[in-house]
Parts: sequence; structure tokens; C-alpha cells
Amino acid sequence: MQSIEIDPELNRIALAEAAQQYPEFADHALRVIARPLSGGFAWQLEWKGAPPPGQQAWEFQNTAIRAYKRLARIME
Repeated sequence: MQSIEIDPELNRIALAEAAQQYPEFADHALRVIARPLSGGFAWQLEWKGAPPPGQQAWEFQNTAIRAYKRLARIME
């Protein structure tokens, strides 16, 4: 499976959009990453250190990933 190159500017914008809804996680996230799998990609956030616990951290991650995919026009 081909890898996806993450655009640094779109990444910055996606994280900023997620931080508008979940500002408490803005300083903990580094970037959106796409890890290749046999049938697609696993989209995740790379965190500074261990990921924060709780549902709100998952929501921040999901918001950032959705924003990145929308900005990059990635349809899965």
C-alpha cells in the first residue's frame, strides 16, 4: 500500500480547527499521521508523550483527522 504524505500546512490548519473545539489538547498534539494497513490507513494523532486520557481526547483526535481529510480532499 502506498503511503500518504501529510501536508504540513494542512496539518497545522486541521489541528487549529480541532483546538477551537478542544483547546485543552492543543499543546499536546504534534501532527496527523496515516499508518498504512493492508486495506487502507489507520489515521491517528501523534502526541507529545503519552496521549491524554478520556473521551474528549478521542474527540479532539477525530475532529483533527476529519478536518485534515476534508482539507486534503481525501475520501475513504
